[in-house]
Amino acid sequence: MVFAELGQRGYKLARRIVVAIMGGTVVTLGVLMIFTPGPGLLMIAGGLAILALEFAWARHWLHQIKSRLTKEQLAEVMNRTRNVMNGDGGKKSEGPHG
Repeated sequence: MVFAELGQRGYKLARRIVVAIMGGTVVTLGVLMIFTPGPGLLMIAGGLAILALEFAWARHWLHQIKSRLTKEQLAEVMNRTRNVMNGDGGKKSEGPHG
């Protein structure tokens, strides 16, 4: 019984550490991508989503970001991300003819 309890606590701690490392790495890469070509804001949101699996403060930040982001802003972020991935350097798209 004691070993089962220790094993369960060890598992929870190991999970928390793995989530922290993975989420922190994704957030860090997202911050770097803000200054270099890449989907920085999406990576930061993805890292926060990973961290939110174990940390209440990350859930709070993720909720704040989601509540402040309008559909138009999300569409613009997605459009810029697509442009960066296509090699356009993240410039705003001016429509199909521009």
